[in-house]
Amino acid sequence: MRPDDLPAVLNIAAQVHPAYPEGAAVFTERLALCPSGCLLLDGGTGPEGYVLSHPWCAAAPPALDCALGALPARPDCWYLHDIALLPDARGRGAPSAALAILAQRAAQAGLCRIALIATGSAGAYWLRVGFTPIDLPEAATILASYDPKARLMIRAVHPA
Repeated sequence: MRPDDLPAVLNIAAQVHPAYPEGAAVFTERLALCPSGCLLLDGGTGPEGYVLSHPWCAAAPPALDCALGALPARPDCWYLHDIALLPDARGRGAPSAALAILAQRAAQAGLCRIALIATGSAGAYWLRVGFTPIDLPEAATILASYDPKARLMIRAVHPA
């Protein structure tokens, strides 16, 4: 992903995640803080999806539509903040491919876990690909900023 991709990324976010709106500043900051964690799926006719991710601390996931300020000096996971695919891009293995890339990024950063917040009904998908819910009471307020069903989930970079 490059800065000039952000208008298309924001358009995808508005279509795919209307219940979880985030301002352009969130996307701009994530790209500036961790360009290697921001991926764009180009279907040949233009962007069809994206990933926002970065090193982070699992016990303190970012709230929805919240600036990070900086990446932590001692992260304990690679955090998958957002993945969004337009309908035409679904069913072609893009999430698995993205997870493989994020696993590489995490390993390169010396991190052995990937964390995310599963929203709505997405938890079932993340369970199928090896994520498990973790209960951290200190994250409850942050999870509530997404939705009542939001769950913090984690998996090994290279699941067994």
